[in-house]
Amino acid sequence: MATTADIRNGLCIKHNEKLFQIIEFQHVKPGKGPAFVRTKMRQIETGKVLDNTFSAGHKIEIVRIENREYQYLYQEGTDFVFMNNETFEQVHIPAKMVEKPDFLQEGMICNILFHAEEEMPLVLELPMYIVSEVTYTEPGIKGDTATNSMKPATIATGAQVKVPLFIEIGEVIKVDTAKGVYVERVKN
Repeated sequence: MATTADIRNGLCIKHNEKLFQIIEFQHVKPGKGPAFVRTKMRQIETGKVLDNTFSAGHKIEIVRIENREYQYLYQEGTDFVFMNNETFEQVHIPAKMVEKPDFLQEGMICNILFHAEEEMPLVLELPMYIVSEVTYTEPGIKGDTATNSMKPATIATGAQVKVPLFIEIGEVIKVDTAKGVYVERVKN
């Protein structure tokens, strides 16, 4: 069993029968009283972030996780099907594990965190950016490009994003999947 001295960023631990990933930590040794470790942890199942303080030397249970690349194939009912490109093994990921399913594109490479001992998928991480074509947006008004105004647009995946007024139907754009926002226009 590990102790608080083994805590580092990215470490997965079991705390109160739930899995958490350490986002950040700080060892604190006050002038008076015992030392402790202040942590910020993300619950793996829900994505909720919570602050927790462990006393120095507290025993923690480390969970071994593996990050593997999988290719998105298709949607089957409420599940999304992904394939490992090395072993061609397919895994079904429930829709509740996919944070923003509107940004999934066929053939997209995603990272899936697996519980190493149980071979159970825990978290699906989309790529940071996707490139997609604008399938619908209102036409822009000529000469209205100097302002920072945005208009709604639908991209090929079906997701809604806000784009600048000069973006037209058929243009290819880059989208930040974490924030769901337009980044730039992509030239062919």
